[in-house]
Amino acid sequence: MRDTDSRLIALLKANAREPVASLARKLDLARSTVQERIARLEREGVIKGYTLLLSEEAESKRLRAVVMMAADPKQADRVSAELKRMPEVRALSAVSGAHDMMAIVETDTAARMDAALDRIGKATGVARTLSSIILSEKFSR
Repeated sequence: MRDTDSRLIALLKANAREPVASLARKLDLARSTVQERIARLEREGVIKGYTLLLSEEAESKRLRAVVMMAADPKQADRVSAELKRMPEVRALSAVSGAHDMMAIVETDTAARMDAALDRIGKATGVARTLSSIILSEKFSR
């Protein structure tokens, strides 16, 4: 990937709705060149889609937790499939170290968080979990 593409992706991550003309000025490129680069990155599957960001006020009303899991290696695919069906699980990653997987869980109430954490702990193949509630986000990119 070219340096210009990396810079374009960084700008789109910061604000996916930024007008192409503004992106072109920041990248010192023609508007049509930026449009073509975006289209190419989408065609090549580098850009899979766009998402929305909630306001700080709306975000502050959500509860998020990091859940570290030790899982039976033979059941990893099953654990992944089961957690993927849980809408509260926003992301699941395989990790190295004392745990095998890490999930990001998000709910709107403490009761729903408690229920989600219980379901994760009871998932077939999950041996044990360690959960940490995220108190505040210092920054996000």
